[in-house]
Amino acid sequence: MSRTSFPALVVRQQLLWRSFAFSLGQFFSTPIFGLVGLCLFFLPFRYRYHFLIQWGRFNFWWLKKTCGLSFRVRGTEHIPPGPAVVLCKHQSAWETIALQQIFPPQIWVLKRELLWIPFFGWGLALLEPIAVDRKAGRRALRQIIQQGRQRLAAGRWVVVFPEGTRMPPGIMGRFGVGGAALAQATGYPVVPVAHNAGRYWPRGGFIKYPGVIEVVIGPTIETQGKSATQVNQEAHDWIERTMKAIDPPSLTEFH
Repeated sequence: MSRTSFPALVVRQQLLWRSFAFSLGQFFSTPIFGLVGLCLFFLPFRYRYHFLIQWGRFNFWWLKKTCGLSFRVRGTEHIPPGPAVVLCKHQSAWETIALQQIFPPQIWVLKRELLWIPFFGWGLALLEPIAVDRKAGRRALRQIIQQGRQRLAAGRWVVVFPEGTRMPPGIMGRFGVGGAALAQATGYPVVPVAHNAGRYWPRGGFIKYPGVIEVVIGPTIETQGKSATQVNQEAHDWIERTMKAIDPPSLTEFH
């Protein structure tokens, strides 16, 4: 074994143990919040939401304590006073929790299979997401517009990950039109969001790497007088440009 490989091995073992400690906290906190949340099913949405997002707050606190991973946000001045449709870059599981800490009360467009996960999915169902069958095509799009309109009218934000799946750092996936179509059909604005969480909490990876995740909120994209395709392209182009600045291909990989 070379002299340089032993320190690297020690560091990796430390990262593994820290990530394991975080996973334990996440594992045990999920059924606690899920079961207590089920007992609150009769309460109005705002009370259920306020309680259930504390799971995310706890896990972010625990993530910083165990793995040394935190985040900072730029562009909060772009957050409009009323509801909007968030189109967010998708790299990691991290942002699915983080957006709850950044934006007002919200619901998510997600694949319905997530609701079948014990405890986690049960708590998620209490937050009234738009759970779609991604194979349903136009029927799924109609569902997003119909239910999204109801959620926005109730004062809730709608979060969409237009790439549909988590993409590795340095890769931009094709944007689905669902979120842009909802915004265009209802007249609500779009708020684009870029981040580099995939460098620290990799897709499908167990290790969480220390550092500070960069989150950038873009200028509001107005939807009146535009097609869904135009809105989608504007969001895509802004996110792509911003990702090149905060997540360039030349950035040194952790692993």
